[in-house]
Amino acid sequence: MDGPGRRTVRGALRTARKDLFTLAPQPVPPMRAPGLLRWLPHGAIVAVAVFAAVSATEDMALRPVGVLHAALLVPALRLPLPAWWLSLVMLPVFSLYPPFAPYTGWAWTVQAGLSFLVALRNPPRVTAETVLLSAGLLLGLQVAGGRIGPWYFTVMVLALFALVGAAATGVRRTGEVRARLAEQERALAQERAHRTVLEERARIARELHDVVAHHMSVISIQAEAAPYRVADPPRELVAALADIRAGALEGLTELRRLLGVLRSGDRPGGGAPEAPQPTLERLDDLLAGVRAAGLDVRAVVSGDRRPLPEGVELSAYRIVQEALSNTLRHAPGATARVELAYSAAALRLRVRNGAGTAAAGASPGAGHGLLGMRERAAMLGGELSAGTTPDGGYEVTALLPVATAPDARTDRGRRA
Repeated sequence: MDGPGRRTVRGALRTARKDLFTLAPQPVPPMRAPGLLRWLPHGAIVAVAVFAAVSATEDMALRPVGVLHAALLVPALRLPLPAWWLSLVMLPVFSLYPPFAPYTGWAWTVQAGLSFLVALRNPPRVTAETVLLSAGLLLGLQVAGGRIGPWYFTVMVLALFALVGAAATGVRRTGEVRARLAEQERALAQERAHRTVLEERARIARELHDVVAHHMSVISIQAEAAPYRVADPPRELVAALADIRAGALEGLTELRRLLGVLRSGDRPGGGAPEAPQPTLERLDDLLAGVRAAGLDVRAVVSGDRRPLPEGVELSAYRIVQEALSNTLRHAPGATARVELAYSAAALRLRVRNGAGTAAAGASPGAGHGLLGMRERAAMLGGELSAGTTPDGGYEVTALLPVATAPDARTDRGRRA
């Protein structure tokens, strides 16, 4: 044999030695089933080992040896390759030594079972190596005059080895496909959650565009009108106010250029909706619409109710809206309670509903509303939590910080 051929053979031998001579544990994983059904394959292997150890060794003169061989199926659940090697070493004894002749057929059946467990936990290359070694030993013992039986029995055992290898490879590949599908489902769920967050952030940006644009427009108008409210204003003041107005208009133009594109998807023609963004002043209208949809809801307000920054009011409105929508979808027939608690530093929200009295229907696309609510609270530096209640209902609570600066709308009212 030439040099390249010898190197190829040596490489194959090294690979086989690395594949087959290992003591690393390779446990058979449980099934994806509830309770004790998870361990059904393990129980079946143990039952086969017990049956082979008890029934197949009755006529053996040296029964403990047969029992030990059949029992190799049990440790093979964790160490398949070492158990397979022990069985392979014992097979010539069963085939050549007359006292073991009654157990010979069972011995090769156990060897096939061990090859199956090896194939479950190893790549196809190792499966082929173990099946070929077992088949080669069988043929060698048959040719050497071992007490194996007629040739048709040898053919049956060879077919059994081939069937075992194919079945184990199929089971293993099925498990790999399921694992890949599960990984893809997890990745898809993460992608959906990420996309939902991005969509909610885009929606928040569109709504804040209205709020910020409104305030900058007011600044521009007030800067333009201020010189006319004072008799003979200094030129420096007029110039400063003109700069303020110019800066506000420039900022408004940039804002519309950067964020206006986010609004193009709201309507087919690309135009922006004309209605102003909702605030807590429209909470009664929201509750009336929810009641008309069949939800018994009432609101409780505590503290000094007052106008809040528009971003806070918009987020509070959207959180209440989403929480009540979830109640309608997932708890038909339930009652709900909306609580607003005003304080100097924050607005506290709580939307709580009881258990539904009817089965909830299918709700395609639902399940990511909480992400949007959390994004709104986090945008304001607040907190939001949600979860089930002891009575089988659901509760959403949010803490939205309120800036300590005077409210712009109130300040504008005083100046007017």
